[in-house]
This record gives sequence, structure tokens and C-alpha cells, in this order.
Amino acid sequence: MNPQPVTITFDGRPLTAAAGQSVGAALASQGVTAWRSTRKGGRPRGLFCGIGVCFDCLVTVDGETNQRACLVEVCEGMEVEGS
Repeated sequence: MNPQPVTITFDGRPLTAAAGQSVGAALASQGVTAWRSTRKGGRPRGLFCGIGVCFDCLVTVDGETNQRACLVEVCEGMEVEGS
């Protein structure tokens, strides 16, 4: 049984994800590998540990800042922003 597709937006761009995926998995599956950068040096960051231990994958989800993309499950209409 295939999961139902849901539509989310990332920085205003619509993306299709599978219901039950994490935001991080949904972004990576669409080719988005970095969505924020470090304060010092501006180095790109995205998924690193994938299990909620680090803070590399932080995003804003529906206006709530500092959410770990690897822990937040996608849902229809979700608005995700990188930093």
C-alpha cells in the first residue's frame, strides 16, 4: 500500500511528499539537501544525523521556528521555510 501524497510548500515552492515522511525526508527526496547555513562562514546545512540528536536540520514549520526537519511529520498544506 502506497502512502497518500500530500502537498507542502518549501520557501513558497510547492512540493509533493508521502504522508508519514519527515519534513527532512520529503525535502531530500525532492533534491533539497541544504536549507540553512551556519552563522559563521555561511556553510550549508540540512540533514546530518536524521534522528533528532543534532540541530543541523532546523526549519520553520507553519510559523514555528527551530523545528528539527527530521522529527516533524509532513501534513497537507504545511508551510516550511529554511533560514
